[in-house]
Amino acid sequence: MKISTIFKTHPQTFSFEFFPPKDEIAAVDFGINVGQLMRLNPSFVSVTYGAGGSLQERTFALVNYLQNKIGLQTMAHYTCVGASKEKIRSDMHAIRAMGVENLMALRGDPPKGATAFQPHPDGFASADALIAFIRANGFDFCIGAAAYPETHPEAPTREADVRHLKKKTDAGVSFLLTQLFYDNDRYFRFVEECRAAGVACRIIPGILPITTVSQWERFSSMGNAPATLGERLKSCAGNPKKIYQAGLDFAIAQCRELLSKGAPGLHFFTLNKSRATVEIFEEVKRVMS
Repeated sequence: MKISTIFKTHPQTFSFEFFPPKDEIAAVDFGINVGQLMRLNPSFVSVTYGAGGSLQERTFALVNYLQNKIGLQTMAHYTCVGASKEKIRSDMHAIRAMGVENLMALRGDPPKGATAFQPHPDGFASADALIAFIRANGFDFCIGAAAYPETHPEAPTREADVRHLKKKTDAGVSFLLTQLFYDNDRYFRFVEECRAAGVACRIIPGILPITTVSQWERFSSMGNAPATLGERLKSCAGNPKKIYQAGLDFAIAQCRELLSKGAPGLHFFTLNKSRATVEIFEEVKRVMS
């Protein structure tokens, strides 16, 4: 089923993002966590590439497994990294042959060690060009794309970033998933700016709970971790349970506010773990029901 079809009967959707396990032990942990998340009956799930597209075969294998063995509505991530036009056509046929109808189309990050994105000589340098090519070749996927409430790090200005987003939607995008953020006002302002620019599709917020001090420090170094949460976490220093609960409480409050103010659902970046996502999801659903 296409995610766009799900939208017709679900004003708000709840979805999870996974990445392919890297080894046998990770695969066991992944199986346990998927089992935990399945009982939440997500609207759909998505599967990412590794850095630089390095885990493409595992991505396709996991997409096939979740779609056809587990029975979840699954979206495959796909990037321009290292992809010629011939390869893109072949990969689209392979994904479609799995019965997968949903695609997350991305430019992708540079491979590890590279300082800048370099497109394949016969490929594409942007997501909008990739999307237009997929549509021009007759593939009828429901296509999602990425959005940046705090502006893409390579965009020269906020306005330029929104204009680029409009190009992606014009190329054939059905909905947008945002990168993580922790200030809801930025999300809602971003949605307003997108609507003013003519972007009419759903813009679903991406959620990644911070439940350790090291997580907060990592995101803080990238400029998007809230100082208020950092203060709460550090006040619980030496008590992992209290640190975890402080992060959980922050995420629950963030999700409640997003949904109560009209966000069309939540997309959880699970990091292949279930505990925090399950607890947040269950509490948010309880309060909102």
